[in-house]
Amino acid sequence: MKNVTIYSTPSCGWCKTAKQYFTENNVSYAEKDVASDQEARSEMLAKSKQMGVPVIDIDGEIVIGFNQPRLAELLEIA
Repeated sequence: MKNVTIYSTPSCGWCKTAKQYFTENNVSYAEKDVASDQEARSEMLAKSKQMGVPVIDIDGEIVIGFNQPRLAELLEIA
């Protein structure tokens, strides 16, 4: 099982799309709300060097935005 973390905000449409994609493909994930959690925001900035969300960390591989082909590749979803 891959270790998946999504950095998101409550108002982010692409974040919702990414979480729905994970749910549909039975991918468990941890969610960090960078709008209300300063520590999560700092962590996301250190990993991605930017403030845009979603930022998705899959076993240390960073995906910025909802890049479904890259997510499928990293998660080994056919």
